[in-house]
Amino acid sequence: MDFFDYGEQDFVMCEFCQQDRAVDIHHLNPRAMGGSKSKDYIENLMGLCRDCHNKAESDSSFNMFCRIKHLENVCFQIYARINYEKKFNK
Repeated sequence: MDFFDYGEQDFVMCEFCQQDRAVDIHHLNPRAMGGSKSKDYIENLMGLCRDCHNKAESDSSFNMFCRIKHLENVCFQIYARINYEKKFNK
């Protein structure tokens, strides 16, 4: 959660619906049953509410929409950090 500057006690909204609290971390590209941690990178992990997580797990089209939205969020965060560093010469 460091990538998005969230603390453990922060209220994090579902990245997809923005209606409920994100209670699940969804692997956009599944790591499989008991799989390795090699799929635990920011572009593959998305905070979702339980309803969106269940839908993403059962509907591949919805999962693709989640992936697109999440990658937009990641790109926005990277762009914001680059601009911050330029502004403050860090």
